[in-house]
Amino acid sequence: MSKVAVVFWSGTGNTEAMANAVAAGAEEKGAEVTVMGPSDFGAANVAEYDAIAFGCPAMGAEQLEEAEVQPMWDEVRGELSGKKVALFGSYGWGDGEWMRLWEDEAKSSGAVLAADGLMINGAPDDEGEADCKALGAALA
Repeated sequence: MSKVAVVFWSGTGNTEAMANAVAAGAEEKGAEVTVMGPSDFGAANVAEYDAIAFGCPAMGAEQLEEAEVQPMWDEVRGELSGKKVALFGSYGWGDGEWMRLWEDEAKSSGAVLAADGLMINGAPDDEGEADCKALGAALA
């Protein structure tokens, strides 16, 4: 059984809904899943998991949330070499620049992306929930 962490931050609940669906998709494939916020996850936790999903909505000028997610990401990304990773988040504007930049940082850290970053405009509908579950299944 693989161990999967789903680490996310949500301001409006949209990315939280995505995180729950990602976790459900991994669990449906038999993974043991732990869902937590960025303040509960750090570099020392990376080795405990076979795969990690990171979720954050687009903030400000299409960037990661600055108070919790960015500091956590800066701490853990040096530990991600060879680790199976997935990225997801909701947005309400822009063209996905924050996700492209995040994917580039993950790849340059040596992370193995399980799938392309998943972006959903607003709250996930039925199709979006299915996409989130597929992302979780890809991690399991």
